[in-house]
Amino acid sequence: MYELSEILALAEKDGYCIPAFNVYNMETARGVINAAEEMRSPVILQLYSRLVTSGVAFDVAPIVKDMANRAKVPVCFHLDHGAGESEVVRSLAMGMTGIMIDASSEELEKNIEITSSIVKKCSYLGVSVEGELGHIGKAVDGAEQVVTEYTRPDEAKYYVEKTGVKALAVMVGTAHGRYKKAPVLDIERIKEIKKLTNIPLVLHGGSGVPDDQIKMAIEAGIRKMNFSTDLCYSFLDACRARDKNVVGIDLFMTEPIKAVEDFAKSKIEILGAKNRV
Repeated sequence: MYELSEILALAEKDGYCIPAFNVYNMETARGVINAAEEMRSPVILQLYSRLVTSGVAFDVAPIVKDMANRAKVPVCFHLDHGAGESEVVRSLAMGMTGIMIDASSEELEKNIEITSSIVKKCSYLGVSVEGELGHIGKAVDGAEQVVTEYTRPDEAKYYVEKTGVKALAVMVGTAHGRYKKAPVLDIERIKEIKKLTNIPLVLHGGSGVPDDQIKMAIEAGIRKMNFSTDLCYSFLDACRARDKNVVGIDLFMTEPIKAVEDFAKSKIEILGAKNRV
């Protein structure tokens, strides 16, 4: 497996973006790996922090880790939106090679304090940390965000210098979930943050962002883009459409796995990650 900084360095070197897919079980992970191998793309498989908190990750993580180790392409196994130190420690024990700590709802100095502590702990195992500055809300609340919630370039520079994070999730117009209307990304803000921080930037809430804006964001400095909601829908819609006469669960799951694979392939193509390995 690749460590977070290692896999992001591939994208930084050649100016593309690593797709990061949230997976929830063996089938969603298999669909993503199949897509990455067919498209010869590096990929990040993520577990949302809730799975670690609830204990689901204790069952899922060994499967994802094994798939990542056997994959024919570079794979990073990442914690998404780490809720706190306990989730981070558990994730490291499960073999994750990338960690995100999300203290973005805190004031700047408190965010820095929490993030710095996690960076230090992860450094003992040689694992890089993704931080977040600027709170990324939920699309169900409306795609429009007030500018004061966006990541400020000057604060981003200060935050990166103080924490030592190796990747920064920024708020530039996206949200989590399905949008009521397509978001409009602040591309100039991405460019300025990239110029001041000089580290890989991360875009959360990639589901539903128009392709043209995705491409502009990558040109501006986005090197990791997260997809969760649309991957879930691709899997669930395929399950709901499945013939009820198919009883063998392994046979039943072939089409949902293929749906996830097709979704992942479409995003790999848009992000410019195809044929990179």
